[in-house]
Amino acid sequence: MTDETETGRKRSGGGRARRKGSERDRPATIRDVAAKAGVSVATVSRALAGNYPVSEETRARITAAVESLHYVVNVHAKALSGRVPGPVALVIRDITGPSLAHVAAGVEQEAGSRGRLSLVCSTQGDTGREDDLVQLMREQHAAAVVLVGGAVPDDAYHRRMADYARALDAAGSRLVLVGRPPLPPGVPVTVVEYDDRGGAFQAVTHLLAAGHRRILFLGGEPGLSSAEQRRAGHLDALRAQGVAQAEELEIPGPYTRASGHARTREALRSGLEFTAVFGGSDAVAVGALAALREAGLRVPHDVSLVGFDDVPFATDLTPPLTTVRVPYEELGRSAVRLALEREERTPGADHVVLSTRLVIRQSVRRLK
Repeated sequence: MTDETETGRKRSGGGRARRKGSERDRPATIRDVAAKAGVSVATVSRALAGNYPVSEETRARITAAVESLHYVVNVHAKALSGRVPGPVALVIRDITGPSLAHVAAGVEQEAGSRGRLSLVCSTQGDTGREDDLVQLMREQHAAAVVLVGGAVPDDAYHRRMADYARALDAAGSRLVLVGRPPLPPGVPVTVVEYDDRGGAFQAVTHLLAAGHRRILFLGGEPGLSSAEQRRAGHLDALRAQGVAQAEELEIPGPYTRASGHARTREALRSGLEFTAVFGGSDAVAVGALAALREAGLRVPHDVSLVGFDDVPFATDLTPPLTTVRVPYEELGRSAVRLALEREERTPGADHVVLSTRLVIRQSVRRLK
């Protein structure tokens, strides 16, 4: 009897010790703060919110209790009550791309300057994941959801984007499309574009002015909005100079180094004659440069080369790459600024197009 009783007491005491330990390990609550400070939960809430008069003596006790208990305010609850500004969410296809990384930097800089948290999410091209991320950001009360990257502007795209826009708007958030096709009037969306077509026109005009007439155009994937705009700029420049379009010199594909390398190598193997290459992106141009070197051709002595994007490594190539500069960081900053200031602007100011410009370096040679 005695042994069993003692054992039971030890077990009971051990159980109480464990419960106390688990209580000490769990995060402190606002009730714990109130109990330690000797005030009501409502008084703690008012003191922490700073929106109700509380005596200095009471505030000091509450502050001491918060510090001793390491109490952390429930930010999600504050966001739901509207006392914390919502984050800005950036949803992109691939976070490793150099151009998209600069858009992300612009978003983070502008959001940070406004006291907002920025979140970066990657879809890897999965529309189902994009759907889930937009819904998640809506539930998290994001102030804005920024979608970045080209898209095929078909009916399905317009339906999905309109659904996003209306759902976010109903939650007090804002959809921002960066470098994506705009939506019809009446949809609550902000659009930030850059001049793809004008940039391509400048690049091809530069090559034509240098005497090149056979230009290998390594454009993007057919149907993709950015690819179609860059192709249109390419054709605009040919027409403006009275140069006939040579369809065999247009080879579409992904905006990747591997694709640029493969397409240039195949063009050389097939015997295509060209004196210049216009890569639809700097990554494509880098792949083209490698293929030309493998074939024993020098840039720009044998073949001239132009890219599109002006990512940082363009200046470090040999030779430094002539390319079209896209203001990627400004795209990110503008997206956040327009989304957060939309109520302060006049109607119709939710669609902006930023300019691009040609940066001339040493990868183009003037023909005699």
